Amino acid sequence: MKLTVCYLLFTVLLCFAFFASIGQGLPDTIQYKNNNTPAKVMTPAVTNTSIINSDSLKNSPFQPNPKRAGLYSAILPGLGQLYNRQYWKIPVIYGGLTIAGYYIVDNLTNYQAFRKAYIGRINNPYPNDKYVNIYSSDQLQQLQNDYSKFLNLTVLFTGIGYTLQIIEAITAAHLKNFDISRDISLQVEPVLYPKAIGLGFAVKFKAH
Repeated sequence: MKLTVCYLLFTVLLCFAFFASIGQGLPDTIQYKNNNTPAKVMTPAVTNTSIINSDSLKNSPFQPNPKRAGLYSAILPGLGQLYNRQYWKIPVIYGGLTIAGYYIVDNLTNYQAFRKAYIGRINNPYPNDKYVNIYSSDQLQQLQNDYSKFLNLTVLFTGIGYTLQIIEAITAAHLKNFDISRDISLQVEPVLYPKAIGLGFAVKFKAH
C-alpha cells in the first residue's frame, strides 16, 4: 500500500510541474504604470489589411494550442482530445480507465479479504473465516502479498496511462495540420551522368 501512495504522489507532482510550466509561459495581459494605474493600451485603427487578415484566419484550418490541450487532459482525461476535435479517442481513453478501475477495485477487495482472513488466523486458534479448509495460513499470507503487488502495479499503469494521454493530447495538437499528403515526398531515383551512373534524392514539395 505504501507503493500505491508513492505512485499517486508521483502523478500529482508530475501534474503540478506541468501546470507550473504552463503558467510560466502565459503572457501578461495588463501593463501597469507606477505599480498602481494601468497604462493605456493603444488600439490600432482598423484597415483593409486587418479585415483581409481576419478573413484569412476564419478560413484557415483549426490549429489547437498544445499547452491548452495538455492542461485540459490533465484536468479531465479525454478533454484535451475533445479540444483537439479528435472525438474517436475519447471512448478509447475511457475504455482503458474503466478496465483500470475494475482491476483496482478487484485487487483491493481481494487484498483486504485475504489480509483480514490471515490476521484472523494468527489471532484466533479456531478460525471461522470462509477460507477454512481451503487455504492454509501461509497460503493466505502469500495471496495477500500477491494481490498487494497486483494492486500496486495496476495503480502504476493507471498513472502511466493518465500521463500518456496528456502527452498524446499535446503531440496531437502539434501535429494537427501536419501535411502528410502525397504532394510531399522523398524518393531515391537512379541518375544518369555522362560515363557514370549514380543515385539521387528527389524531394517533392507541395505547390501553393
